[in-house]
Amino acid sequence: MVTEMTKYDFILLSGDANAFLEKLQTVGVMDITRSLKPIDEKSEKLSNRAEIYRKSLSALKEVEKADDSGQKPTDFAVEVMQTVRDKEAIEAQLPQLYKDAEELFPWGQFDAKSFDRLKEMGLKLHFYKAKSIDPAWKEQYALSEISNIDGYSYFVVVSDAEDYDFPLKELPAPDRDYAAVKQQIADLEGQVKEKEQRLAQLKWHEPAIQAELDKTLSKLDLHLAHVSGEKAAEDYLTVFEGFAPKENEPALRDMLEHENVFYLIDKAKLDDNPPIKLKNNKFVSMFELLTDMYGRPKYDEFDPTVFIAIFFMLFFAFCMGDMGYGLVLILASLALKKVLGKIAPLGITLGIATTVIGFLFHTFFSVDMLTWSWLPEGVKRIMLPSQIAGYDGTMVLALLVGIVHICLAMIVKTYQSTKVKGFANSLGTWGWTFLIVGGVIVGGLALMGVMDKAVTKWVIIGIGILSALGIFFLNDLHRNPLLNVGSGLWETYNTATGLLGDVLSYLRLYALGLAGAKLGEAFNAIGLQALGDGGAGWIAFILIVVVGHTLNVAMCVLGAFVHPLRLNFLEFFKNSGYEGSGRNYHPLGR
Repeated sequence: MVTEMTKYDFILLSGDANAFLEKLQTVGVMDITRSLKPIDEKSEKLSNRAEIYRKSLSALKEVEKADDSGQKPTDFAVEVMQTVRDKEAIEAQLPQLYKDAEELFPWGQFDAKSFDRLKEMGLKLHFYKAKSIDPAWKEQYALSEISNIDGYSYFVVVSDAEDYDFPLKELPAPDRDYAAVKQQIADLEGQVKEKEQRLAQLKWHEPAIQAELDKTLSKLDLHLAHVSGEKAAEDYLTVFEGFAPKENEPALRDMLEHENVFYLIDKAKLDDNPPIKLKNNKFVSMFELLTDMYGRPKYDEFDPTVFIAIFFMLFFAFCMGDMGYGLVLILASLALKKVLGKIAPLGITLGIATTVIGFLFHTFFSVDMLTWSWLPEGVKRIMLPSQIAGYDGTMVLALLVGIVHICLAMIVKTYQSTKVKGFANSLGTWGWTFLIVGGVIVGGLALMGVMDKAVTKWVIIGIGILSALGIFFLNDLHRNPLLNVGSGLWETYNTATGLLGDVLSYLRLYALGLAGAKLGEAFNAIGLQALGDGGAGWIAFILIVVVGHTLNVAMCVLGAFVHPLRLNFLEFFKNSGYEGSGRNYHPLGR
């Protein structure tokens, strides 16, 4: 849910502004309206400094600790970045040297000065490579074979005639000795190891770099807040605007009463563009990062995180659709808890959901659990039947979930419209929701046999009449009725064509789950073929199955993340009227 905000306006002497903002920074709940990007020379310097700290921490992230050498540099972050740059510069020279060494290897070790001595004597060396050396060449030319590598002969010919000619294309003369290049490579590789060792020593100073980053960001935040104030009375006064959660109002009032500042307090309104702070329980808050990927709600909008939490988790599990894969996700998230950080609980939650849905879909590493004779019949009855009304059970369930998702979006849109515009100005929205959601409910009851045909007929007629009034005649009470009819017809066309596509879009849940299952079955089949009668085939079987399912899990996770996100961001948000144009709550803090 969106936290209710209180608006604060502060007026104080310009000389007291910085001290006052530092006081607010210690409280840590006041969002001063300000730019979050550098706007002057000082903020640019602080931002660049913070970027150096971020990059140095990123460079040290994958480095293993080593014993500290005892050196105490004045700025660890700068040394980290310089060490990384030096290491990258050295490593950039190695690929060309490796290539040169490969080209020089056939010619072995030689003295480059001997080329000059031969030249002084009027002789010249020519270098060649051939599959084989023709014996006639040895009789006709002064030829010497240097080496034979991978079926090729490398040889040189000495000539003194200006009109020298040879039936092969001449190779460039080596300009360096192979041993000298290998020594250069060894020296550079040694320098790389030295840089890596220094980075490993600097790893001990990671907490200090992190502390400097936090300190710099705190200074940057404070400076941006300071320069955002409006000057008045020939710069003697500074005016600030800020927002804080309503729940913090008593504590802030008590603090402000002891400060030399004049302030005004008012309830935040949409026109004030207050920052958005989301307040959800532990489960729902895990999915706030998905909401932030699209955009936080406006101050008068609903928080979609609770709907994303439920349906993204469900859709993800649908796309994975395998109990074994769910267990793998749980174990992987637990094993990588330190690496994943805040994402680890989300991975565990999605893994649990996948395990449950995979069980209901009776699939374990692409094996149908209904074929297991040892599994009790009572357990099998809990699982989803393979066929529903003659169609694939998973496909039918995907469409039903999609219909529920869209209906819920329309109900949310109706509630939100009524809350913001009032009931009288939302009759058009009510008409569409009553028609579609009511029609789905009545149709479902009729299919289950709860309502007989006669009652269903009259209920449908009643829904149609009431809906038509809202859609075609009452969609805008302040507009010409003929324009309302025209607008209703146009909206009917768009809804009829768009709604069918939206529902069918949920078939991707079934398609992705089916694709993953079939690919897993293929790996199982290949593994069984490699197994044969057992013996050494077990090694091939294990390798094929483990590697195959690992790749399949990786591909399934990618699809199971992207497509459920699309269904929430497009189908649900479009039908619920969600805009997501609010700004994040960013309080001053240390």
